[in-house]
Formats: sequence, structure tokens, C-alpha cells
Amino acid sequence: TGMMWMLWARAAWISSKQSLSVKRASDSSTTSTLSSMVVGSIWYAEKVFGARWMKLSGMTREDTQTGFVKALVITLIVSFITALVLAGTATIVHDYYGGGSFLLSAVITAIVLWAGFTAARFITHDLFDRRPAGLTVLNVAHELVTLVVMALIIGVWPA
Repeated sequence: TGMMWMLWARAAWISSKQSLSVKRASDSSTTSTLSSMVVGSIWYAEKVFGARWMKLSGMTREDTQTGFVKALVITLIVSFITALVLAGTATIVHDYYGGGSFLLSAVITAIVLWAGFTAARFITHDLFDRRPAGLTVLNVAHELVTLVVMALIIGVWPA
């Protein structure tokens, strides 16, 4: 309970500084969500990495159309959650380490969260699912680019 109290007190102190307003977090998260859709549509375009992704995943163009709307809606929702978590975490990191460049805090936070959660989990799951290493690299690299673009938007969004 002592540790929980300290964490709560620290969180209350950080929120009292209000270096990133709720409106700013919401606006930057909405824009970041849209950026993830743009990055994905370019990344997985057939002439970029889409053809390679289809080959490695064993999918055809027709397969990619099945359930497309459902996948798009779910992607929008989880991308918004990701953007909110990134914005909040970057704010906590920025305040915890005493300020400086919020842009740098956002980008470093995105890379650390990507390495510690996204890449680590993708690699683990793909190994157990026996997915080709090239597919894992392709998808993990996409996630890195997506999170860095989100972080750049969050980091420069006006207060």
C-alpha cells in the first residue's frame, strides 16, 4: 500500500502540472490515429511492402478483402487507444525527467514502448505461431514507423 500511495501521489503531482491538457492529448491522439491509417495504407500498398506481406502471410488479394471493414474499424479503435497511451506516457516521462524537449520525450517513449511491448510480443507470438521471420520483421518495422510518426505528431501538437 505504501508503494501504491507513492505512485498515486506522483501521478497527482504530475497531473497538477498539466503540461499536456486533456484536449491536447485528445486532439493529438485523433490526428495520430489517422496517421497510423495513412502509414498502414502506404506500408502495405502492393507496390511498397504489400506484395511481400501477402506472400509471407500466404494471403491473396481476395483474402485481404474478406472482413476488411471489421479489421479497419478495430484498427481505428486500437490505434486511438495506442495514441492516447503514448501521449499520456510521453507526458509522464517528460515531467518525470524534468522537462526539456517534449518532442524528444515523445519519440524516445515511442521507441522504448515499441521495443519493450510491441516488438517483444510480436517476436514471441510469431515464433510460437511459426510465422516466417521476414513477416515478423516487416510487421514489427511497420509498428515502429507507426509509433514514431504518432510520437512526432504528439510531440509537436500545440498546447
